[in-house]
Order: sequence, then C-alpha cells, then structure tokens
Amino acid sequence: MNKTIENLRQTLTENSNEQLKISTQHFFKEGVSCYGIRSATVGKIGKEYFKTIKGTSKAEIFDLCTELWQSGYIEESIIACDWSYNVHKEFEPDDFKVFERWIATYVNNWASCDTFCNHTVGKFIDMYPSYLVELKQWTQSDNRWMRRAAAVSLIVPARQGKFLNDILEIAGLLLLDQDDMVQKGYGWMLKVASQKHVEDIFEYVIANKGTMPRTALRYAIEKMPAELKAMAMEKD
Repeated sequence: MNKTIENLRQTLTENSNEQLKISTQHFFKEGVSCYGIRSATVGKIGKEYFKTIKGTSKAEIFDLCTELWQSGYIEESIIACDWSYNVHKEFEPDDFKVFERWIATYVNNWASCDTFCNHTVGKFIDMYPSYLVELKQWTQSDNRWMRRAAAVSLIVPARQGKFLNDILEIAGLLLLDQDDMVQKGYGWMLKVASQKHVEDIFEYVIANKGTMPRTALRYAIEKMPAELKAMAMEKD
C-alpha cells in the first residue's frame, strides 16, 4: 500500500506547475503547501489511483487517507477527502472519531475543510443524525477549522432542506464568533438553508442582525429575494 502513495506522489510531482503553485497562495491567508495542480486534474489523478485500491478494506483506505493528510499538501488532502467519501456506503458510527481527528490534527485551510466536511462528514451526519450533537460541541473548540466544520458539514443536508432546527442552533452557537473563516462558514450554511426555508432564515437574520457580524449576514442573505435582502441590510 505504501507503493500506492509513493506512485501517487510521483504522479502529482510530474503534474506540478510552479506558476500555479505561486498563484494558489493568493486564495489563502495562511500559507499552504501545494504542488500547483488544477483541481480537475487532482480529481482525475485521485480517481485513477483509487481504482488500484478498490476492494481494499475501509480500514486500509482510511490509513492511506491519514498518510495523505499527514503530508500537509493541499492536493493530497483533497484526494484523501475523495477516497474517504468513496467508501461512504461502509460508514459506521465509530468512523466519526476518525473524521474528527483528521479535522483537529490536519485541516489547516478552508479548501480542505470544506471539501472534507461537505462530502464525507456531511454524508456521515445524513446517515447518523444523532451525531449532530457532536457538531454542536465543535462550535466550542479553540480550533477555527473545527468551528467552521460544525457549520459546513451541514451544507449538503441544508441543500436538501434537512436539519433546519439544528442549523439554526449551530448558527446561534457561532453567532458572535470573531473569526472571519467561521463567520463565512455559518453564513454559507444559512444561505444554503434559505433556499428551502427562506422565511425561517430571514426571521433568524432579522432577529439577530444587531449582533451578527456583517460578513456572516451578507453570506446568509445572498440568495434571498431583493426585498428581503434590503430589509436585512437596513440600519436599525
């Protein structure tokens, strides 16, 4: 299995682009390690290599994902996100601790956070909604990416109209967070939820707009009708 990672890294190196490596840094406030490869190419490479390990046990695939996360390279983290999601039909409750550990230990940028949480964690929560209580605990973490993860893990369920009460509760727990990455995360969650529950999200925004950071508010109302957006942006 180590040969798989070795060969994968060789392929990533062969596809790296120095100019893209430099330009990628502009999308992140924090420095990130990257090969400089376009996301579509990363996805294609990850898909090809997953074929070579298809049929491998979930535990072994998770071990490979851990090894990819450990490198710190954003492209390897994205492939780890894809590989863990690829075995979602085999998810079981104990996997949550694995996912939680990956976020707490390895996630260090918004792209890795969102890719992993939108798909792998979001699917897990959809399968095991009792773990919503764990997401709410993440909102109290000192780790900004854990707090963002609490919100962005519900993006896909929110798109389907699910978990409205939990979404509002998590937004409330993150309401006064001073970190812009967290504000954008829960604002995004509210924006997506508004597409199925516009009245509920609008009422929430109006009730909290006096204290909600402007960044979060702008994200939350982005997809609302113009008249509701205007009301939400009015000064009290």
